[in-house]
Amino acid sequence: MFGANLRGLAQTYPSVSQLCRDLGINRTQFNRYLSGESFPRPDVLHRICTFFDVDARILLEPIEKLSIDRGVLNHPLIGDYVGTGMTDIPQDVFPDGFYRFSRRSFTEAELIIVGLVYVFREDKHTFIRGYEAKEAMRQQGLPTDPHTREFRGVVLPQEDGVAALVSHSRTMATSFHYLSRVASFQNHYWIGYATRTVRETVNGCRAARLVYEHLGTNTAAVLDAARSVGFCTPEELIPYHRKLLQLDRPFA
Repeated sequence: MFGANLRGLAQTYPSVSQLCRDLGINRTQFNRYLSGESFPRPDVLHRICTFFDVDARILLEPIEKLSIDRGVLNHPLIGDYVGTGMTDIPQDVFPDGFYRFSRRSFTEAELIIVGLVYVFREDKHTFIRGYEAKEAMRQQGLPTDPHTREFRGVVLPQEDGVAALVSHSRTMATSFHYLSRVASFQNHYWIGYATRTVRETVNGCRAARLVYEHLGTNTAAVLDAARSVGFCTPEELIPYHRKLLQLDRPFA
């Protein structure tokens, strides 16, 4: 039973070799667990249970009966389609730290929105967190308190970049971001697009090019970026951001 349960848990992980390294278990010994030839010591079992967020009942009961919530993206129906590799975003692909972003405003077509987000790892997942600019919230008649302005999301690996699902607290409106690294001198820019899940309108848009600039944890750079958060004209935008956004070309 333990071997069958462990095989089921391991299927949600993109690489058995990487899983063994993360668990600190020899690959040969792990294979013996999978085949049912041996059982782990109590300390190793504790390590496995902590890693997969299960308890010692995996020794005796089918995992389907344990009511383990591994998240909807790892549900057996879609785990191999959507959830595969969710924990496998190397730092050199999309590093932690602060990012300055810019895109054309969804509500003010002639203006650019500049913002700041923080990317970090927790529980083997990559998350994103930030706050909407007060001016943007005010123009939409929305509260400007920090809780209402805050948004969070999860970053997912893609074939040639990363994607992020981002939303505000207790709302059903989600935005989707896709980013691919730009070859540059310092290699710290990403270009892609952002979309929002709203109905089509005559005046607004639902998709726009998006630029991310990695600032890391450089306090001076982060504070400087924070002072520029909000709306700006194309002429006021950082030149390289303006070049990447290709404002004179329609988004397709």
